[in-house]
Parts: sequence; C-alpha cells; structure tokens
Amino acid sequence: MDQPTPLKRALSLAELALGAFIVIGHNIFHIVPNEVPVLFVLGWLSLRLRNGAVAPSGPLWLVPSVFKRPQSWWTTIAIAVPVAILMQLDSIVVDPIAAYFFPEPADLSSFKPLVGNVGFALQSLALIWTFAAFGEELSYRGYLTRRAADLGDNTTAAWWIGMVLVAVLFGLGHWYKGPAGVLDSTLSGLILGGAYLLSGRNLWVTILAHGLSDTIAVGIVFFGLVDV
Repeated sequence: MDQPTPLKRALSLAELALGAFIVIGHNIFHIVPNEVPVLFVLGWLSLRLRNGAVAPSGPLWLVPSVFKRPQSWWTTIAIAVPVAILMQLDSIVVDPIAAYFFPEPADLSSFKPLVGNVGFALQSLALIWTFAAFGEELSYRGYLTRRAADLGDNTTAAWWIGMVLVAVLFGLGHWYKGPAGVLDSTLSGLILGGAYLLSGRNLWVTILAHGLSDTIAVGIVFFGLVDV
C-alpha cells in the first residue's frame, strides 16, 4: 500500500484545503471562478506529477494514471448502469428527509429551458459528458478523494472517510439548488464515491454513471415528467 511521506501528506492537506476553498469560494461566496475547470487543471497536474501517467512514454505520457484502461469495459458498463439508475432513485430517500428539514424543495428552475427544447437539450448533453461526467469525476473522485486518502496513509478506512468528506464537498458544489438540492447531491456523491471505491477505484465507472444519470435527468425534464 502506498504510504505518503510526511512532506507528501502535508502537500496533500494543502491541496485538499485549496480544493475545499475553491468549491466553497465559488458556490457559496462567489469569490473564485467555477470550481470544475480550476480543479480539473489542478487535479490533472497533481495526479500526473505525483501518481504517474497512463504510459511512461509515448503520446499518453501526459494522461494521469487514473484514466488507465479498465480490465473490462463490459464490466465497467455493467456497474455504471445500475449506479446511474440508483442515483435517479435516491430522491425516494432524500425527498422525505429534505421535506422534513427544509420546507423549500430543491430549486430546479435553472432547468426550465430544457422542457421541449431540442437545441438546449443537446447543448446540455454535451456539457454533461464533458463538464459534469469527465470534469467533476476527475476533480472530486479522481483527485480530491485521493488527496484526502493520502492524509490517512491510503488505508482502506482513509479512502472511505475521504470519500465521505469529498461527497459533502460535492453537495456544496450544488449550492444553487438550495438546502434540499445540496442534500440530494451529497447522496449522489456518496453513491458515486462508493461505486468508485468498490470498483477498485475505476474512475471510468463514475464517469459513465454520472453521465448516464444526468442524461436520464435531461430526458425526464425535456419530456416534462417533473415540475421545474
């Protein structure tokens, strides 16, 4: 098991603290740019420099090792699909809890232009598979969860505790939805984080699950199956 040196643990703590500042600073206080592009660049550089590349040489030497080819794409897809469905069903658990603590439902008004709008739906799908699925999963699961685990010497417990902490950050990253939306997104972060760890830290599982889940959500809103 990879155990970071004290210097590397200190650097991981600094990176995790910076990541938290970026997420909270953008979504709550609006004092920094959108966190996803910033975390994506920081995460890409950190993972590449500290955790190696997909290939030690050749055209893929710049690609962080978290993007290594899974042992089986079919297994990856077979895991990702039920995870995506579970993410859509999490409202069954979240909605009653959120309604008890927060009188206002999750604010989904920003999705209203999607209803029946083919052009906007296609734009949303493009953003989902790049900005959300690829960008957020590298940032939150691939990068910040790893840096949180470094603080506990990458033990199994450290990975799970780090996953929970990052899921909370992921929820705060959806502050615009209101308290109920933050709770819902935190649960989604727990589902994605759990899938990431249980799949042997296969980032492609969460990229596909995140993209599929949000694609389903776009379809639901597009066809007017939910009030926004």
